[in-house]
Order: sequence, then structure tokens, then C-alpha cells
Amino acid sequence: MTAQPAGGISGRLAAVRERIEAACRRAGRDATSVTLVAVSKGWPAEAVTRAWEAGIRDFGENRVQEGTAKASALAAAGIRPVWHLIGNLQTNKVRPAVQTFDILHAVDSERLLRAIAAAADSPVRMMIEVNVSGEPTKHGIAPAGLPGLLHAARSLPLARVEGLMTVAPLSPDPEDSRPVFRRLGDLGREHGLPLLSMGMTGDFDVAIEEGATHVRIGRALFGERPA
Repeated sequence: MTAQPAGGISGRLAAVRERIEAACRRAGRDATSVTLVAVSKGWPAEAVTRAWEAGIRDFGENRVQEGTAKASALAAAGIRPVWHLIGNLQTNKVRPAVQTFDILHAVDSERLLRAIAAAADSPVRMMIEVNVSGEPTKHGIAPAGLPGLLHAARSLPLARVEGLMTVAPLSPDPEDSRPVFRRLGDLGREHGLPLLSMGMTGDFDVAIEEGATHVRIGRALFGERPA
């Protein structure tokens, strides 16, 4: 078993929730409008169980195989969180993904949309990943391509697009993320999509101020991932 960092998940969770509440106060929002997604990639099922016991109910995984294994281990113990796939999804992993995860955050192509719809037996909740910053190293559709992808989704009854997701450029200054988050919020309003998945440990306060409904927090809850 891999030990969690000193301080424990309960104390870390309390600190994160305080930051969420403070950001919501600044934005004139109710803290219940923000879903905390604990990014558990790289941590064993035992760490997820401890986080569940501390009160976390939503967990994010980057890889289908790792997430499926943890979901199975927790289900065997009677623990059934809301599972979020927050990493890039390959078409050959679609079937296990739709069987395991409750919502997919990073759909970014019509090919993937159609593969998901073909593999699903019931509507799949999802968000479209948008590469707002235009960084070539990042996944996501360009903002200009979003209308076409949403049009394709409307022809697929099992593809339930509920929002947008983005990853801001890495920077020590969270204010550098604000234009990216603001642009995603504008796109969400423009297309009538209520969910916005944006913000991580270093910049989720700014993301909430710009309308995030889902923040993806790993390090602030679990510490540095084990080697």
C-alpha cells in the first residue's frame, strides 16, 4: 500500500473546500455549484477509499485501464463514486470507458463522438475538450471547430454533450489562466452548454471566478504522485 502524504486527506480536503468557498464568494456564487473532482491518477485504490471516507464523491482518472481497475476494486467494497474520465480517450478504449465512467471530459473529434455513440447502450454524458490556448502540445478541438462538432453530436442521440473542458497553459501565475477560462465560459454561453470543466490545483480559484462548474484537483488533495 502506498502511504498518502503527511497531513492526511481530511485536512487537505478542508483546505481545498475553503479555497472553493472563498472563490465562490468573490464571484457571487453558491459553493454547491462547483463539483470537486479529485484526480486520483497514479494513486492506488486504497488512497481513493480514504478520500471517499473523507467525503469526496467524484474522482477523475486519465487512463481507462487504471480507472476501470480502481472502479472494480471500490465496487467490490460497496463504494460507488462518480467516475470522470479526464484524459484523452482513444477509440479502441471507448467500450470499457463508457461501461466504467459516468462522464467523459475530453471528447475532441467527430470520430470519437461516433465511436462512443456506437459503443453505448444508453446516453453518455460528455464534455467537449477545447484547446482555447492553441498550444500544439495540447489535445482539444480549436474554438473554430466547435460548432461543427456540436452539430455532429446533435445527430447522435446517445452522445449527450453537457459542457466544455479545457486545460490552461502551465504558469506559476494563476492569473495567466484567466483569459483561457473566460474564453471557455464565453463559448459555453454561446452554445448553451452549462458545464465548464476547468482549473487545477494551481489555478482553480481563478477558474471558479470565471464560471467553472467542475475543478480537477490532484496535488492539493493527494500530494505529489508516487514514483
